[in-house]
Amino acid sequence: MTSFPLPHEVHGDGAHKVFAVHGWFADRSAYAAVLPDLDRTSFSYALVDLRGYGEARDATGAYTTAEAAVDLVELADRLGWERFSVIGHSMGGAVAQRLLAVAPHRVRRIAGVSPVPASGMPLAGEQAALFADAAHRTENRRAIIDVTTGGRRPAAWLDRMVGRSLERSDPKAFRAWLDSWAGEDFTADVVGSEVPALAVAGALDPALSPEVMRQTWMTWYPRARLAVLSGAGHYAMDETPLELIRTVEDFLREDAAEGAEEPDRAAGAHAGEPA
Repeated sequence: MTSFPLPHEVHGDGAHKVFAVHGWFADRSAYAAVLPDLDRTSFSYALVDLRGYGEARDATGAYTTAEAAVDLVELADRLGWERFSVIGHSMGGAVAQRLLAVAPHRVRRIAGVSPVPASGMPLAGEQAALFADAAHRTENRRAIIDVTTGGRRPAAWLDRMVGRSLERSDPKAFRAWLDSWAGEDFTADVVGSEVPALAVAGALDPALSPEVMRQTWMTWYPRARLAVLSGAGHYAMDETPLELIRTVEDFLREDAAEGAEEPDRAAGAHAGEPA
């Protein structure tokens, strides 16, 4: 893997450092809707562009979640961040989990927003073709976004999301990333991690649903919890931004309390999950 300084922007000057990693369909602008209402006093948020996206659109690389995790550690070194938390959306959620293996001693907490499980997301038949051809077919990208938000979003929003995706990603990198996040299984490298891990699932997302999180995330991580956003599909940043901010920042703030009192891990394993 070649060293590469990830393009980024930092918001806030809080002591708790947090990386925000985008998903397959967008660069760091994926977090635009939540930016105005983040707590910039408690947290410092670094929004990054992974290789093949945004300001790194022309960057070469393997385009894998493992490579991205190494890139994030190198960026943390550049920023002088000894320890940090990570928020990852979808594919970015897989990157966050990779960090549990790459640099577990440096990760405070991870929060996955509709995160791809560490086991990948095997695709077959028509579904495999739909995703693979999305690299060069606009209608495929639109169909994927529509389905994963429950078919409830306005046409103009779907068009805007697709337009952003096409503008901010390199087609070849986009296709290569699919092989990594969908096809790679690194569960053995991360299962049992004691890093607190929040999965935020949208109730309207049939692909990375709350049930998928219960079968994966919740069984792998002893300190896992699940939060379900009833009004969201796969893109909670756009669909329910305020609910997402409150859910994630409340989770991140618990890190400070742990310094004073060790939590009951067994009792807290399913905290935040609705009955």
